[in-house]
Amino acid sequence: MSGTDGTDSTPPGGPERTAGASPGGGPRERTRRAPSPVGAGRPDPGLFTETDLEKQRGLRRMKAVATGLLVFVAVVYALATWAESRGAGAWAGYVASAAEAGMVGALADWFAVTALFRHPLGIPVPHTAIIPTKKDQLGRSLGDFVGENFLSEQVVREKLGSVEMSRRVGEWLARPANADRVTEELATALRGGLGVLKDSDIQSIIGEAVTRRAQTAEISPVLGRLLEQTVSGGGHHAAVDLTCAKAHDWLIEHRDSVMTAIEGGAPGWTPRFVDRRVGERVYRELLRFATDIRDQPEHPARAALDRFLHDLAAQLQHDPATRARVERLKADLVRRDEVQDLIASAWHSLRDMLLAAAADERSALRIRARAAVLAAGERLGTDERLRAKLDGWAADAAVYVVNGYRREITSLITDTVANWDARHTSRKIELHIGRDLQFIRLNGTIIGALAGLVIHTVTVALGG
Repeated sequence: MSGTDGTDSTPPGGPERTAGASPGGGPRERTRRAPSPVGAGRPDPGLFTETDLEKQRGLRRMKAVATGLLVFVAVVYALATWAESRGAGAWAGYVASAAEAGMVGALADWFAVTALFRHPLGIPVPHTAIIPTKKDQLGRSLGDFVGENFLSEQVVREKLGSVEMSRRVGEWLARPANADRVTEELATALRGGLGVLKDSDIQSIIGEAVTRRAQTAEISPVLGRLLEQTVSGGGHHAAVDLTCAKAHDWLIEHRDSVMTAIEGGAPGWTPRFVDRRVGERVYRELLRFATDIRDQPEHPARAALDRFLHDLAAQLQHDPATRARVERLKADLVRRDEVQDLIASAWHSLRDMLLAAAADERSALRIRARAAVLAAGERLGTDERLRAKLDGWAADAAVYVVNGYRREITSLITDTVANWDARHTSRKIELHIGRDLQFIRLNGTIIGALAGLVIHTVTVALGG
């Protein structure tokens, strides 16, 4: 059938049969291959699939049946009219009237069905070729229909409420096989995410975050409270014990260095042997002092150290000068390259640990993640309040998306339809619904014949 521009309305792209312009779809067929309207290497949107070809054969058969019935009633009409003119009797008038009305019904319905897809006989009759000429308008109407009837807030909430999404998700997650699958997918996503991230960017972000946090948060009061709690609880004793033991060991291992330092501080006018004797005496006293502190928990020096630490804890919390000095020390420390390198190495260690844990099915991370998934599924199956809360969140999120992006969602329909080729769209739609529409032609022929018979009967009865 010809289109509005006089070209054949068959989609291009491969051998196909096109029907001639006749009321029944026409028995005239020819095979041709039209050039593809798209660039080389891209799929032709007008190319018929195997399903389309099968539907085309079914449509052609139904057109032949409908056209055959039209031809049949036309032959009956001709014979009945001839018989009536030859005086065959009243029956010929009944048959001729029925056949005549059947032809009118068949032609009218052929016109109506054909007008949906093209201009009948290629004649641009107004309000024909509805689908190709009104394609964009139909797309907008379809988009508006979907937006008003499928994307309304009430419909979305009712649908999500009837689905019971959280309960179904919980039942699915509670199955061990599904928990394994979710855990595997999470591990894959973690490995992929860590692989995509650039180490330099992450290090910069972490370094900047740590630096900013350290600069904005005053650390002195925190250190003071920590030190106060530690000293009050005796937590520092282990550190003092270790320090005293190491100091004693150091004095023993470095006796010569200590002696040299003591002798070097003696006056130049004293004899050497005197310096030596004084140095040995000082060294023995230092070693005895270190030994007493190490072995006597109640040594006065330890008590003095406790008082010093108590005072330092109070100063860190309440003395402005001490707090200012700590803040300056903190700022200098944070800016040092060694600290930034420590942050970078910490990120590398964390990244390697996460990658190794994600790849190992028996790692603590994977095992805990699987247990968490199973626990979440079991809780969703038993906790009705949690399910109601999650369903409410899901409904609110869906409604937010629908209300905020309804126009964008419906524009997917309208824009898609607008981008379709009108001729191809008409042919595709005809393949999908054209076979059923041929029954309208059949029914029109039969109903028209019955109506003509009834009208003729009533006319004869009233006139007789």
